[in-house]
Amino acid sequence: MIRKYRIGNPIPTDSVVKEIVLSEGTIPYFDRNDEKKELTLLLKKNDRVYGLGETVRGMNKRGWLYTSNNSDDPNHTENKNSLYASHNFFVVFSKEDQFGVYVDTPGKVSFDIGYTKLDKLRVIFEDFDADIYIVEGESVLDIVSQFRGIIGRSYIPPKWAFGFGQSRWSYMTADEIREVADKYQEAGIPLDMIYMDIDYMERYKDFTVDESSFPEFPKFVEEMKERGIHLVPIIDAGVKVEEGYDVYDEGVEKGYFVKKENGENLLAAVWPGLVHFPDFLNDDARAWFGNKYKVLIDQGIDGFWNDMNEPAIFYTQDHLDEIFEQIDEYKGKNLDVKAFFEFRDLVGTISNYPEDYRRFYHEYKGQKIRHDKVHNIFGYNMTRAAGEAFERISPDKRILMFSRSSYIGAHRYGGIWHGDNHSWWSHLLLNIQQMPAVNMCGFLYTGADIGGFGSDTTEDLVLRWTAFGIFTPLFRNHCALGMRHQELYRFENVDTFRNIINLRYALIPYLYSEFMKAALGNKMLFKPLCFEYDDERSAQVEDQLLVGESIMIAPVYTQNATGRYVYLPENMKLIRFRAFDDYDEEALGAGDHYVKADLNEILVFIRKGHVLPLAEPSKGMECNLNNAELKYICYDSDAASYELYTDDGVSRI
Repeated sequence: MIRKYRIGNPIPTDSVVKEIVLSEGTIPYFDRNDEKKELTLLLKKNDRVYGLGETVRGMNKRGWLYTSNNSDDPNHTENKNSLYASHNFFVVFSKEDQFGVYVDTPGKVSFDIGYTKLDKLRVIFEDFDADIYIVEGESVLDIVSQFRGIIGRSYIPPKWAFGFGQSRWSYMTADEIREVADKYQEAGIPLDMIYMDIDYMERYKDFTVDESSFPEFPKFVEEMKERGIHLVPIIDAGVKVEEGYDVYDEGVEKGYFVKKENGENLLAAVWPGLVHFPDFLNDDARAWFGNKYKVLIDQGIDGFWNDMNEPAIFYTQDHLDEIFEQIDEYKGKNLDVKAFFEFRDLVGTISNYPEDYRRFYHEYKGQKIRHDKVHNIFGYNMTRAAGEAFERISPDKRILMFSRSSYIGAHRYGGIWHGDNHSWWSHLLLNIQQMPAVNMCGFLYTGADIGGFGSDTTEDLVLRWTAFGIFTPLFRNHCALGMRHQELYRFENVDTFRNIINLRYALIPYLYSEFMKAALGNKMLFKPLCFEYDDERSAQVEDQLLVGESIMIAPVYTQNATGRYVYLPENMKLIRFRAFDDYDEEALGAGDHYVKADLNEILVFIRKGHVLPLAEPSKGMECNLNNAELKYICYDSDAASYELYTDDGVSRI
């Protein structure tokens, strides 16, 4: 059962697509304090809180303060409150009771879950305007399924997007991309995608290609497709200010850019220097920008990733001018400790300055609304611009789309990746722990940058992260300019990497089937153990995941480890994979086990009464679409009991 309550006069987000009649009276479970602009509820000692999508810390969210305020911050450390996304859905549950809560508001809202007081959950609003959905059901999975039913079906990518992809900021020329493809082919490692970061563009202008670095681009796209590789370019939220650039000229002429209160287009800066931001909340501007993807689609491109759409702001011209005026006060001054920190803090406010997000406005649903009031749905509407355009441009064929910034609702138009992480072991664990939470909020096509984006990685970290990444729908190795190259063929253990990637392709029939069942049935692909098992020990496990109906995984995520402790809530069969056709089977009883896992081994546990189908590894997804020959690893079951989902992998569903 779902009930809807309203506080104040909320700005609609279009995240809920099923009409729910407003309920009268007080909001169940919560006490309301209008003066403090907050809702509170008391948590019982054994209550657990799961959800909130892309956030820091563990699966159970008790003990920290989480703020929905989409932020361009790559340092996803435990002291952070906000990341790139705002996913305001969570479930409170124990053996005695369970209910879900969705706080639908596009502005800033915080969730104090036992941070200020251990036994109190507080929802704290900047503006006390929101629709509150209370979801009650027979189980946590029932609650999640009901919630997913009102927010609309999750995005379904083309099947080839489940292959392995290689990325780096940046591959500067077509020849560099050819070299990556050649090296993977020489190493015998399948590759389906190469991602193109900002340097493919002509001076960082959206929907352009640098002809000197990528001559005859349509022919290059076709050349790569003939090799089984899809090129996937990045699109940024800022449009370069440059007369003669058609996207800029049209946006200015038609009034499609966000404006300051005085009606002037906001001057901000990202990669190209000065930019204007399209007003993605304006229906006409969103359609206009979305149609621009056709420029690249017409050249053979069939996948994109949207970036910098929180929006990230290097600076605004207004604030930069303010800083230059104040800097003069420090010239010739003896900077003692107080003055030094004042000066440092002044200069440090240049990028992503909170006041800059109050300088511009949107035309949204017939109203002029200041950006900070709708900040968290900006990136969502950029993804929506693309998704809606793809339905017009390519009505019969799926196109790959995923985004950095998001809000619930964006899950209908694309997937997400988990932003600019680091090559830290802690970020591998964070990747593991975020997967169920983003699934709860509808984002199924998702994953993190394998090996870490920032910092210099290590071979053992890339091995362990790749071993986990083979289970995530979005499976991409990506790193930053200036960091150590981490293409898999560069490492010593090439044979191991080849075996791991081949295992990914062997798993495709299972992963795709389970993904499609989750998407079409409003289910989760990744689940914490306690969503299926009600024993107290399962509730404490935050580093193992159920993936689909048949398997549990227990990734290794610590440096120098040669194994790990694993908890089995029931009897399971351990498959210790070294390769698709090289593995050990061992039946293990319920309870705690120490399980060996060398760098070349991946632990997969088959649940009793279930089946894991595997395909013969292929050179890429073009060879994997038909699930030709399958073998089945069963545990107290038979192959016929597994429902295999198949389709052509391309047609819209």
